[in-house]
Amino acid sequence: MPEMISPAELKALIDQTYKVEEEYVALRQSYDHLQSTIEQVIEFLPNAIWIVETDGSIFLQNSQAKALGKLFDTLHLDEEDYEMTFKERSYLIKSAQHNEKRLLSATDITEQKRKENLATMGQMAAHLSHEIRNPIGSIALLASTLMKRVKEENKPIVMEIQKSLYRIERIIKATLMFSKGSNAQKNALRWWQIREALTSAIGYYSYAKNIEFDFPEEDFELYGDLDLLTMLFTNFVFNAIDAIELDEEEEGKIQILHSLEGEFHVFEIYDSGIPIENKKWLFEAFKSTKERGNGLGLVLSKNIVESHGGEIALCEGERKGFRFTLSS
Repeated sequence: MPEMISPAELKALIDQTYKVEEEYVALRQSYDHLQSTIEQVIEFLPNAIWIVETDGSIFLQNSQAKALGKLFDTLHLDEEDYEMTFKERSYLIKSAQHNEKRLLSATDITEQKRKENLATMGQMAAHLSHEIRNPIGSIALLASTLMKRVKEENKPIVMEIQKSLYRIERIIKATLMFSKGSNAQKNALRWWQIREALTSAIGYYSYAKNIEFDFPEEDFELYGDLDLLTMLFTNFVFNAIDAIELDEEEEGKIQILHSLEGEFHVFEIYDSGIPIENKKWLFEAFKSTKERGNGLGLVLSKNIVESHGGEIALCEGERKGFRFTLSS
């Protein structure tokens, strides 16, 4: 017959079973708490995180990783550090093995890469601009001399040469300003100074359509950098001229409106030209929304406005235009 268990031994066995069960529950709670802590920690991280089993299945991931969807399927689990492109975004992938788990992270470096590329392009463009500027200056001097000596019927040809040189000089100036930054040297000035410089610049700009220019007639005081503000307004007006030139209509209108809002001058610039395409590129350097553009005009305009304590945006509504503010 099997040996009988005494009541005391049975009680001890039951107590031990309860103790093991309590220890298991405590261990399970500790494990759940640890996993919850890990989940909260990786959830606070700005980059996407995956913890992967040896078979490649996902053990744990944060919401940033979930948001990237199928990016995980394109990862190389055996490579430690590399860069990749997914849905037009650049990512830095890092990988590390820990016991039976592999930790993967994906950091969005699109903006960093964009800034690096812009810096490189800016340096190259500035170098080329310096190389071009001297011969352009010589050609401009020769054209000016030629204008004084050429026959009257040939002067329009020389004028076209001067207009082309003016356009090149503007591109060079914009490129150098982009590479160095828009540091405003502010002084008290009057609107008529900008309007006069703007009118003179329009005279050097080539266009064939019959365009009406409607600029504020009243004079008022501003506080800013005359050269930068002149470039700001000429950028917008020249863009407007180009848009009208591409339109089917033979006539067009460019209007500048001015008002005051508290301590800010508010300017709205409208034109009757073709609509703006690729609006997402409006303030991206070296990405132009027009065929004749170099992708710097609006970027510089934004920098100039911001250096004068203002903001710039595309106008809302049916009329096509831009609205920007300048601190008074």
